[in-house]
This record gives sequence, C-alpha cells and structure tokens, in this order.
Amino acid sequence: MTARILSGKEAAAAVEAGIAARVAALAARGKAVGLATVLVGEDPASQAYVRGKHRAAARVGIRSFDFTLPADAPTAGLEALLDRLNADPEVDGILVQMPLPGGLDPVRLIERIDPAKDADGLHPINLGRLVLGRPGLQPATPAGILRLLDHYGVATAGAFVVVVGRSFLVGRPLAILLGLKGRDATVALAHTATPDLAALTRQGDIVVAAAGRPGLIGAGHVRPGATVVDVGANRVGSSLVGDVDWAAVSAVAGAITPVPGGVGPMTIAGLLENTVKAAELHAVS
Repeated sequence: MTARILSGKEAAAAVEAGIAARVAALAARGKAVGLATVLVGEDPASQAYVRGKHRAAARVGIRSFDFTLPADAPTAGLEALLDRLNADPEVDGILVQMPLPGGLDPVRLIERIDPAKDADGLHPINLGRLVLGRPGLQPATPAGILRLLDHYGVATAGAFVVVVGRSFLVGRPLAILLGLKGRDATVALAHTATPDLAALTRQGDIVVAAAGRPGLIGAGHVRPGATVVDVGANRVGSSLVGDVDWAAVSAVAGAITPVPGGVGPMTIAGLLENTVKAAELHAVS
C-alpha cells in the first residue's frame, strides 16, 4: 500500500482563496485587515516561520506589521508592545511567535493579547469558548488540521481518532474540536507516557502525532489504511522532520501528511482566517 499524500499546500491555497474574498469585501467597505507578529530573538526557524506568515498574509491582501525584539527583551517591554497593538485600530490579529527564549512565560504573554485579536486562538477566553462549543477564534493548528481533513474528504463523524500529544497548542484543543457536535468523532488523547501506545494508535481510523518527538509513530503504530496527520516539526541536524517515521508509515497508511508541507501551511491558513474573522467583527462593532 502506498499512502495518499495530504498536501497542506494544496488545501491551504483553497482556504486562502476564501479568505482573500472576505478581505476584498472588507476593503470595499473601507476596512483594511492588519496582522501583527511579534518575534523575540534570532532563532532561524522562527524567523523563517514569520516570513512565511507575512508572505501568506500578502497573498490574501492582509497588511503585515512585523515587530522583532532581542532575545533579552524584558517581559515588561513585551507587555507594553502588546498593549499598544491591542489599542491599535489598524491591527486586527496579533500573534507572538513560539517558542520564546528562556525566561519568558508564553502563557503570560498570550493572556496579554486582546482575545478579540488573538490570531493563534490560544487566549484562555477563546479556549474557554471552545470548551463550551461557542463561536470564537479557534486555535490555528487544530482548526487547520480539520480543514485539511475536510479538503480531502476524510470523515471524522463516527471515526475513532487517536491524538498523541496533550499540549494546549494542539492536542487538547484538537481533541475537543473533534468531539463537538457536527464533528462527532470518538477521541482518545494519548501521550508519550501512555502504556503500550502502539496498541492504542493501531485502533485509530485517524492518528494525529503532535508530541514533538521525532519518529515516535512507526509502522507498528498504524493499522493498514488509517489516516495519519503529522504535526511534528523537529529540527534534526539541518532537516525538518515530523513525529512520524515517514518511510515506514507511508507504506502502511491509507493517507498521510508530509513534513514539511502538511500541517504547517494549514496553521498559517488558520491564523489568517482568525485575523479576517476578527476584522469582520471589528467592522460591525
């Protein structure tokens, strides 16, 4: 068996087309859409991710505001910047690029962002709305994963989904989204300390690997024909690799996302969608 490749680039292009139309509709009403990114330090991978986000914003007509601070920037200075962006009517979406240098508390800074401008959808208020099943800005990566599955016709209703990884960035919110009415998946939330992980993941119709451990999911973790979504983005030497052993698993799975080019583009599409959604709400407020 050779797995079907679920290209995030292809799916993201379809999402971006819809976002561009919404941005154009706002522009016709005199409302420009603006996204601000905050990058702390000079990590090459983070710099590349931010550049990719600005390129994507430009493709859909969203204005970019780029703020880069030194790695030793104090928390108070970052909070003051976020306060200014919160108050700036030209900024509809704000994101702080992760990971942050040691000594900075990411949760504290995420909580400083206005929930109505939370492009990554990670503010506690937005996560709380997610738990309650209420409309709001959703976590960009989990929302992007669902859009990717939808694009390729991978049904979640009635599926048993095993999510490996319990971070508040991906694993936990994705498990909640999958279990909401309309998605109707049965979800197991696992992690690297789960006993006999392979026995659990082999039961999955869909397996999502989001633990941040290279090669964690091998051929023995996947039943033949299952769909495998690799969220991992691990630097091994000069290469970017996922949490899935690509060569082994692609010979067993029915469908699989690549790394790079799988979930990454969908994360960017998710944050752009949050930004335009925020702009639409700002335009009517």
